[in-house]
Amino acid sequence: MLTLALLREKTEDVKKGLAVKNFNQPELVDEIIKLDDDRKALQRDRDEAQMQMNKASKEIGAAFKSGDKAKAEELKAETAKLKEDIKALSEKHDAALEAMNKKLILLPNMPHSSVKPGKSEEDNENIHQEGEIPEFSFKALPHWEITERHDIIDFELGNKITGAGFPVYKGKGAKLQRALISFFLDRATEAGYLEIQPPLVINEDSGYGTGQLPDKDGQMYAIPEDKLFLIPTAEVPVTNIYRNVMLKEDELPKKNTAYSACFRREAGSYGKDVRGLNRLHQFDKVEIVQIVHPEKSYEVLEEMREHVAGLLRELKLPFRILRLCGGDTSFTAALTYDFEVFSAAQKRWLEVSSVSNFESFQANRMKLRFKDKEGNTSLLHTLNGSALALPRILASLLENYQTESGVIIPEVLIPYTRFDEI
Repeated sequence: MLTLALLREKTEDVKKGLAVKNFNQPELVDEIIKLDDDRKALQRDRDEAQMQMNKASKEIGAAFKSGDKAKAEELKAETAKLKEDIKALSEKHDAALEAMNKKLILLPNMPHSSVKPGKSEEDNENIHQEGEIPEFSFKALPHWEITERHDIIDFELGNKITGAGFPVYKGKGAKLQRALISFFLDRATEAGYLEIQPPLVINEDSGYGTGQLPDKDGQMYAIPEDKLFLIPTAEVPVTNIYRNVMLKEDELPKKNTAYSACFRREAGSYGKDVRGLNRLHQFDKVEIVQIVHPEKSYEVLEEMREHVAGLLRELKLPFRILRLCGGDTSFTAALTYDFEVFSAAQKRWLEVSSVSNFESFQANRMKLRFKDKEGNTSLLHTLNGSALALPRILASLLENYQTESGVIIPEVLIPYTRFDEI
């Protein structure tokens, strides 16, 4: 959530920034400032009435002591009227505050100055690419045919048990999946991240804190009876560990990693691009999260970007890094890098990671602050990244490492799988 101070001090800059994200309600900024002005005026009137009532209350005692009962009764009537005024002003103040907050949460985060305008993924910038795209002397199979041939992932069985988008991993497919999870977690802990095993279900406050609510409530699986949601990513429960927390400067940074299943409704996703592992309703992912000093967040973003790149280099997968344009940057992010790996059989790039800096947007929602050595308090910055999402990594491994007779396991994973070929 953007701060009121930012809206007031840099009103036109905010409107220009939101325009980069294709936000078409700039008047909302002015409406929020007006509601805050109204709230402050009501607060002043309430405080003044409270002071008058406190003064009258003291005078009542003095009047009774002096025997001036008429004066005391007059003051009692005055305090009763002031009490009613204070109640009415409080109700108006709270209504103005609620109206302001309802509008404030509709504003997306401001994009970083390096984010360029654009409408969709077609306008994203390719800022880095490396790795050799494999070529085969035989007809390369897409991963859904490889998995069926070797009976390692069963999409039809998942459809029977639950529905489309819930595959069943079997045998070496399940072991390869587990190997990737362990590999990603090990590399994260080696990089100083503390492993967390979070709940897979969150409450409304957690969804609001990281920005899934109200922006993406339709994309989450809900449990309405309990007002709970299945997590779309481990970012949500892990970041919310720090909701309503005041950290000390010398405690920074906070670095956490977590493996979890993730659940997304993916409403409106149809067609060839969702076949096989390309887009699922349930999938596994290892997440990295950092809570950092505001002055260091972009340095940390580059560090996290390099961490993800290092994983792909070890797996020897061809990849590219995109800086997302305004129209493709999420509601909560200030700057996002997407990682895509090349799918040899599908002949296209598949997104496998997003690494984002949210600056103080989530921290403001969560009241996540730190106290510096001088005792001043400020909002922290939050960052997260997929390191990595499993389905499309697995799809790319199966397609890029395929042979005419099976699939070779990347060398770095063999200590985890304990087999070198499917």
